[in-house]
Amino acid sequence: MSLTDIPLFAMLKGKLHYASQRQTVIAQNVANADTPDYAPRDLKPFTFDQAVKNATGGDAMTRVARTNVAHLQMDNAPGGQWEGQTSMDSEVRLDGNHVVLEDQMMKLTQARMDYDAAVSFYQQSMQLLKTAIKKPGS
Repeated sequence: MSLTDIPLFAMLKGKLHYASQRQTVIAQNVANADTPDYAPRDLKPFTFDQAVKNATGGDAMTRVARTNVAHLQMDNAPGGQWEGQTSMDSEVRLDGNHVVLEDQMMKLTQARMDYDAAVSFYQQSMQLLKTAIKKPGS
């Protein structure tokens, strides 16, 4: 049995993966701040309802099984890919670029705070498990 078999840890893994991907997408937006006609992208918000569905395998009809080792591994297994969306910032420059660096930095800070919170919760959960498996009196 691995930690990802425990739904709580599977959800935390999904949240960490989401926050990491969101930081990557926002960094791409910042890198393209001078690209003409570039529209910033973002990921749809992480929801625990979807994470629970992913962690527990979801509906039997929606699960995808890898039936042959020659098949490609699905990236959208529990904690997999999230759908991107184009998010127009409030300003548009003359060259058609929609990236506002201040907005992107705020989003990046929020993504970092989400990541740090998930790491902290993961560490606390690990400590709780260590306490639970400790021999009494030690």
